[in-house]
Amino acid sequence: MPFMPRTVLTSRMPPTQAESVIKNIIREIGQECAGHGEIVSETLAAFMVKAVVLDPSNGFNMDRTLMKSDVQKLVKVCVCRLLDSKNPSLDTIKMQVYFDMNYTSREEFLEEHHRVLESRLGPVMREITDNRACAREELESLYRKIVSYVLLCSGLGSPTDIKIVREATAALQSVFPQAELGTFLTLSKKDKERQLHELTMIVTGIRLFNRDCGKGGEGIDDLPAILHEAIPATTQHIDSQIQIAQDQAYRYTAILEKAAKNPLMSVELQPYMLKEALYNVRQYEVFLQIILSDVITCAQEVEMMTKQLGAQLEQLKMTIKSKTAVPTSQVFPIFIALSRLWTSFQDETVLISVLSNLTTHLEPFLGSHDLLFPEKVMQNLLDGLTVKTDVCRVKEHLEDRVHLVDFRKQEWLFPETTANFDKLLIQYRGFCGYTFATTDGLLLPGNPAIGILKYKEKYYTFHTKDAAYLFAENPEHYIDLIKDQQKKLIQLLELHQQFENPPFIFSSRMKDVDKHYIKPITKCESSTQTDTHILPPTIVRSYEWNEWELRRKAIKLANLRQKVTHSVQTDLSHMRRENYSQVYPPKDASTQSMREGSTRVPRPQIYLAGLRGGQSKITSGVKVNLTRAVDET
Repeated sequence: MPFMPRTVLTSRMPPTQAESVIKNIIREIGQECAGHGEIVSETLAAFMVKAVVLDPSNGFNMDRTLMKSDVQKLVKVCVCRLLDSKNPSLDTIKMQVYFDMNYTSREEFLEEHHRVLESRLGPVMREITDNRACAREELESLYRKIVSYVLLCSGLGSPTDIKIVREATAALQSVFPQAELGTFLTLSKKDKERQLHELTMIVTGIRLFNRDCGKGGEGIDDLPAILHEAIPATTQHIDSQIQIAQDQAYRYTAILEKAAKNPLMSVELQPYMLKEALYNVRQYEVFLQIILSDVITCAQEVEMMTKQLGAQLEQLKMTIKSKTAVPTSQVFPIFIALSRLWTSFQDETVLISVLSNLTTHLEPFLGSHDLLFPEKVMQNLLDGLTVKTDVCRVKEHLEDRVHLVDFRKQEWLFPETTANFDKLLIQYRGFCGYTFATTDGLLLPGNPAIGILKYKEKYYTFHTKDAAYLFAENPEHYIDLIKDQQKKLIQLLELHQQFENPPFIFSSRMKDVDKHYIKPITKCESSTQTDTHILPPTIVRSYEWNEWELRRKAIKLANLRQKVTHSVQTDLSHMRRENYSQVYPPKDASTQSMREGSTRVPRPQIYLAGLRGGQSKITSGVKVNLTRAVDET
């Protein structure tokens, strides 16, 4: 269904009737353009309808129902604009429609890419999971289908190439022999799908490892090498296109800046549609910057994955080495990790291809510049002018800064006071809102170093300090001027939140508006001091969390009811009462023995002789006792 501009009709009309009228208007515009030899898509026609209705210069009142004459006027204006092939505004609208319909964020693209792959493999998956093979030929056919599914799912070669099929079959048989098909057929459908997915990753990892070892890898492209060549080439091409667009924008800006100060020159330049051309190249530059950002992200991801791939292969070599058998618990997780890395390489390859094609298809929308502004015309218009780049314009006012003392009620952000200063979402794509509002749409880059104004949770930058002061005095006035004057620049200036149903933005773009909103993290010098225990402690000492401890205490209290109190006296407690005792006083006494005497026991001395024997066969010993008597000692 094409994009439906609901603002053409009032809310009093039923939705179904409003959609019917809108479809008729879009169909009539398409038929009118086809009659003049111009084929217009329904999306572009719907886009133009809403752009015309929102443009105040066309005189359409959105607060009342459009009459038949209003519808005829709307169709006529839309057809005239769609047939004006020399107007850069038409190229800008076509560019915005094409980009919005073909570009999506990295996460959404990868999610959609995987969904499409799964939907394409769905019939092959169902043919395997719903199979009820019994005969030998049927089981062999089922096994061949599993091999084909593994090849299709992994994207590593064609299932019609006999060499690739043989290699994949050998890898599959090493982890899933054909004899296990009987067990596979008894599983539930979800378990079959899970096992097929695991087998695909394991077989993919085995083939990648064999390719790295030089023993296989038939039909496997060297994706890391391809990406290392494609990404720099794509980046260089986009950089060159951005430089071309910026050079044109700088020249257009220099001419329009001079015309803003000279009303006579402004009238002379009106037929040239110079301002529309400026919007066209600026929009082209914005789209290229978005694509370049995604390409840089791809480069970072590829660099990280290349390191991980080398580490996984090295770990696998160290695990396997020259072993004939390795536990599956050690190698299968590495094979699965290799498969996932290779899938990420495939995703990055497809994404780079899509971004490169998108860049190529945006170039034709700049075709009217050479026709409207030949080099000779541009040289005449630039005679005596100095063409300044955006960087030069920022450097001219690098020292100018807003003084906070001049604004008590406004909040200003600066690099030294805001941690995420460079990540804030600036309104109007970073262009100066004051200059745009007061010079009838001139785009001059804002200078964040002057200060970023925070107003109603939105952030604004300005070209000069004076512009910042004037805008800050009455922000609502200038914001309303921008909304009223240039509703056709919603996508270029990111005015998504200013309009309820913006004409240059579809649902896919609306989801990204609030997702990139970042709140500023302000920094300032501060100190705090905390008193120690400013409140009395509230710890309940008697609290017990253990249920068994509570039961133990309860049993103890219950047992005390049956106990009798006894009193005892101990060594430690006896001094707690007064004790009395009586003793006799000591007295001197002495004794004397009758005589002194001493005794000594004699030491025995006995000698034996003749124990060694002699010449005779009979041994006779002699015992001599030399011990002295007791009285002799």
